[in-house]
Amino acid sequence: MRNILHVDMNAFYASCEQAKNKNLKGKPVLVAGDPCKRHGIVLTASYEARKFGIKTGMPNWQAKALCPDAVFLKPDFDCYTQFSINMINILKEFSPLVEQFSIDEAWVDITGCEKLFGNPLEIADKIQKKIKNNLDLPCSIGISENKLVAKMASELKKPMGITYLPLSDIKDVLWPLDVHELIWIGSARERKLKSLGIYTIGNLANTPLSFLIELFGKCGRDIYYFANGIDLSPVRPYATDAKSFGNTITLPDDYTDTEDIKRALLCLSEMVGNRMRKHNFMGKTINLIVKDSNFKTITRSCSINYTVLTEDIFETSLRLFMENYPSGFKIRMLGVSISNLVKIDKEAQICFFQDLRYEKLKKLNTVVDKIREKYGFDIISRGLTLTGEIIKKTSPLSSMKNFDPRVHSYFKI
Repeated sequence: MRNILHVDMNAFYASCEQAKNKNLKGKPVLVAGDPCKRHGIVLTASYEARKFGIKTGMPNWQAKALCPDAVFLKPDFDCYTQFSINMINILKEFSPLVEQFSIDEAWVDITGCEKLFGNPLEIADKIQKKIKNNLDLPCSIGISENKLVAKMASELKKPMGITYLPLSDIKDVLWPLDVHELIWIGSARERKLKSLGIYTIGNLANTPLSFLIELFGKCGRDIYYFANGIDLSPVRPYATDAKSFGNTITLPDDYTDTEDIKRALLCLSEMVGNRMRKHNFMGKTINLIVKDSNFKTITRSCSINYTVLTEDIFETSLRLFMENYPSGFKIRMLGVSISNLVKIDKEAQICFFQDLRYEKLKKLNTVVDKIREKYGFDIISRGLTLTGEIIKKTSPLSSMKNFDPRVHSYFKI
């Protein structure tokens, strides 16, 4: 029998802000857009703010009406990324099998680690206390025999809860819950299921498999298994079977300024490149994902020579943006990913004319990765992410065809 933990950080962005600024402790903190802009939304609300009924996705004006004393802060993604890295490093002290699911949650397979650290409840308690003591961040932990049920369990007690949910108890604990509480049941599927009289997870678990497959195709099989607590997937510490690496940022309000968008694309490219190099992959196809002010998703892709370079990812994603989105286009979410992956030095053929440039920039990227791993992600930054002034003075941004970020890359330590 496996013992799987799901560690879920509580009100992560707001908790990070409270951890780095002790004066915010106990105050209603909202990580959001500019509170003076009515169209900004709340990205994360601290638990002090949630007592007023404030929720993620709520417009700023509505949140301010509910809690006039709320502290509005713009998101600091570099800070949150560093806290996330530190959290994962703590988890790795208890097991080598750690799979990060998002910036604020991860699974840990502690099977076989009990003789070192105690039973699953004791291990969960040690992890929770160490994250709190070392990072000053709260988290909730779910424990079960598979990843799915462990994740569901971590949702049951927040904040700072620990829940052990064996598979034998899912009928009593999970089946009475609303069907939308099941992982990967979105609003469209929820409406479809409820229109057919399927209101709870238990209703879904007892629906014939063949009917769900007819209703949702291959996804119907997964939904049926999930409702019945069946999940055989392992905790994957390494992306050996990865199809792509990607990161997204939901912006605090509608962005139209090209300089702000470029800085966001560079931050995303940094994170994607770092993860790809860490797992020893190269990629060929750069994908740009954009959601507009109406949350309509538009994607564009472009294939280049195989690369591990942040510069190549940024240059291509920036070109895709400039070629496909008019000036003043309102952006709410940006995403960058790289796909068509191969293991480095095994299957990819590097363009002969790029060998010298490639090797020099690969060494530079590797050095930056090592500095960040040792001292923190935000210890070293490119000039473009700090201010647009350096780039404006050194490159003809009015003509993006002439802009080469491989030439105009500046670092500050």
